[in-house]
Amino acid sequence: MGGNISFTVSHTPPSGWDAFVQQHPEGKIYHLSAWNELIWETFGHDPYYVVFRENDDQIVGVLPITHFKSFFFGKFAVSLPFVNYGGPLLLRNELMEQVSSYLMDFRRQMDIEYVELRMSHCFETPLAVKTHKVTYLLKLPDNDEALWTSFKSKLRSQIRRPLKEHMFVRTGGIERVDDFYYVFSHNMRDLGTPVYSKSFFQNICTRFPHNAFIVVVYSDDDIPVAASFLIRYQETMEIPWASSLKAYNRFSPNMLLYWESLKLAIHLGCKVFDFGRCTPGSGTCRFKKQWGAEEKQLYWYYALKTGEALPEINPANPRFGVMVRLWQKMPLIFTNTIGPYIIRNIPA
Repeated sequence: MGGNISFTVSHTPPSGWDAFVQQHPEGKIYHLSAWNELIWETFGHDPYYVVFRENDDQIVGVLPITHFKSFFFGKFAVSLPFVNYGGPLLLRNELMEQVSSYLMDFRRQMDIEYVELRMSHCFETPLAVKTHKVTYLLKLPDNDEALWTSFKSKLRSQIRRPLKEHMFVRTGGIERVDDFYYVFSHNMRDLGTPVYSKSFFQNICTRFPHNAFIVVVYSDDDIPVAASFLIRYQETMEIPWASSLKAYNRFSPNMLLYWESLKLAIHLGCKVFDFGRCTPGSGTCRFKKQWGAEEKQLYWYYALKTGEALPEINPANPRFGVMVRLWQKMPLIFTNTIGPYIIRNIPA
């Protein structure tokens, strides 16, 4: 049995925050104070650092929260927006009951519609939950040759396909942001989704130069045709963002892109490759599964008003169908200029 639990909240990270995150087995790079400062710097959303203490002394949990205030989308909070993970880090799972109670009070005090927690494991909690997303995790061998031989012949053939078209790969960091963004912004426009600002990716590379990596596949005439943005934390490499140009898809540059991203993870000593979230049963899931990755359920918890429906603020919501179709027809100079102002209020 533990002692009395107290909660403190601040706009700046309290002493001991990062040390707690780094030592917690479920900690992600997104829990670190530098990441939450980056979100404030890039998007202008207020960060909140909630600390749970036992007997007013020992830290037994931390929870970063990002506060959204938008005329069109309302007032709410997310842990954490724009990425796949967040939520509280707790020394004991049973603390989640008290955290849930605190979040209901936090929602009322902040006069917001809900608090969303994006988490990778299930908790005993009265909070509402969505299980609409999964991720795929691949355990990596010690060398890329072992991974290559584990692939089926069809997969290896697809990886070789772009090489026959004289496509090639470059890997780097902030110096590759322009090429990554060229592919990423084209792809987001074609999907009908507003794009993040280029400064978001530049800021990640600047704040985390040893954790952020970019892989780009080029055509034989040096045009970026596929690109991934990778984030390493401890022994896991995650691929939160990857895109390819529709005009080149028949040459399968995305297959070479993922192979080179996997190779990079192995060469950097990573033990796990996180393919990122997708909707169960989708083509994206089938694409990730073919690499030998295993499906893992994700859990998004909500502190809501009683009787309130679960929120659906995302471009996949059918309510936004007309806007998506219009966006797909807009010129890139328009979508790249206006998109960041829209997406900053959508915690995609």
